[in-house]
Amino acid sequence: MVKLLGISGSLRKGSYNTALLNAAIARAGSNVTLSAGTIQGIPLYDGDLEATEGIPAAVQALKSQIEAADGVILFTPEYNNSIPGVFKNAIDWLSRPSSDIAKVFGNRPFAIAGTSPGNFGTQLSQNAWLTVLHTLGARTWSGKRLMVPRAGEVFDAEGRLIDEATAKRLDGFVAGFAEFVSP
Repeated sequence: MVKLLGISGSLRKGSYNTALLNAAIARAGSNVTLSAGTIQGIPLYDGDLEATEGIPAAVQALKSQIEAADGVILFTPEYNNSIPGVFKNAIDWLSRPSSDIAKVFGNRPFAIAGTSPGNFGTQLSQNAWLTVLHTLGARTWSGKRLMVPRAGEVFDAEGRLIDEATAKRLDGFVAGFAEFVSP
């Protein structure tokens, strides 16, 4: 059984990327366990806060989930043609203290997926994540890319995936990443 963790890079209750993560969880194959991590409750990174109070509980919880996973999927929005600040902030916290980088990211398989209301999915955001993950020593899966454009047409008002072609692409993406992660 492959154990995957998905993290949505949005805090918004009606997030399309959280909806995509939830669809992936619901559709995960029988040989895959996919659970959700959250960036909710992670404060803005502040070295003074780290020095006086240590690593926040929300960061510690997410670190533990990542360390327990065989692989991680980042479900990234795209804001202003790049990585959402709140998501990058969470990754910055996860890399603290720097002595934890190897156990959180080091050679751990990561995949990147995303959806947006625009016509290009999250292509630029996904490209920007590659440098960050490389710097942290993660093993980025470059099999299939999952960029879902026109999210408003792919999900209904309740956040359910309603586009069958996207559902098939999502299934192939998760299965392919699970195969990559498998020993």
